[in-house]
Amino acid sequence: MPEARVNPLVPRGSTAEPPFDVVVDPENAGWAHSGLRVVQLPVGGRVKFVTGGDEMLVLPLIGGCDVACDDERLTLTGRRSVFSRVTDFAYLPRDAVVTLRAPNGGRFALPAARARHRLPFRYGPAEDVPVELRGAGPASRQVNNFCTPESFEADALIAVEVLTPGGNWSSYPPHKHDEQGDGECRLEEIYYFEVAPSPSGRPGCAYQRVYGHPDRPIDVCAEVRSGDVMLIPYGWHGPSMASPGYDLYYLNVMAGPGERRWLIRDDPAHGWIRDAWAVQQADPRLPLTTTRERRRM
Repeated sequence: MPEARVNPLVPRGSTAEPPFDVVVDPENAGWAHSGLRVVQLPVGGRVKFVTGGDEMLVLPLIGGCDVACDDERLTLTGRRSVFSRVTDFAYLPRDAVVTLRAPNGGRFALPAARARHRLPFRYGPAEDVPVELRGAGPASRQVNNFCTPESFEADALIAVEVLTPGGNWSSYPPHKHDEQGDGECRLEEIYYFEVAPSPSGRPGCAYQRVYGHPDRPIDVCAEVRSGDVMLIPYGWHGPSMASPGYDLYYLNVMAGPGERRWLIRDDPAHGWIRDAWAVQQADPRLPLTTTRERRRM
C-alpha cells in the first residue's frame, strides 16, 4: 500500500474536480479506504455520479435535495447550516448511479469508504441520530453519531459530526487508531471543517494538531477555515481548537481494513484528562443543535 502524504492539511479548493469542491479518495490521499467529496449546487442544480467501489452517504451541509439512486428516489429535508440542526441523510450503495438535485441550492458532503458488500439504498432520519455530549468543562463538545457501528448499518464507513463551542477543545485528549490490536483498530480518518462566522459575517478560524511517531513523523499545528480538510493516516490527533467567539464544526470520515469498529488509544501523556471530567460540568451552551432548526443570534 502506498504511504499517505506526510503533510495532512488539504486547503480548501486544492483537490477540487468540478463539479466537486473537495475530492479526497484513496488514490490522492495515498491510502486505501476512506474518501470524501463535497459539492455546492446552485438553485435547481444537479450532479450525477457513480459510486463505483465505494459506499457513500449524502449528508446535507446547507439545504436539502432530491436523491435518485438507480431506480429509487427519496428527498432530504436538510438544514439551513451545520450550526442550525441535526440533519437527515441518505445511504448510497456501491456500484450505483446517483443524481442529486437541489431545488433551492445547497452544499452536500459525500463521505465514502471502499466497500466489499452492496447494502440497500435507504433514508437516515434526523430523529434517529444519537446526539452525545462528550467531555466536560473547556473540553465539552457535541457529537452527532449518525453513522457509527451502533447507530447505522454500513459495510465499512464510520462518520460523525462534532460541534465545538467557541473557546473549547475537542478531539481531546489526543488519540490515535493506526494499529490493530486490543483496544485499538486501524482507521484512516478525514476531518472536514466549517467555522461559524462572526456576528458581522466575517469568517472565523480554528486550529488542528496532528503528530506522529518517531519512525513515521507528522508535526502539524495548523490554522483551518471553512472548507479545509485534514487527513489522518496515522499518529496522534487532537486537539481541535475552536477560537473564542467562533463555533467549530467538523465531519469525521473513517474506514479501515478490519471489522467495522471505532476503537482509539489516548496519548498516555494526556489520557488522565478524562478522569478530570468527573468533577466538571458540561458546557451549558451544549447542545448547539438538535433536530429542530436553531437560528443564530
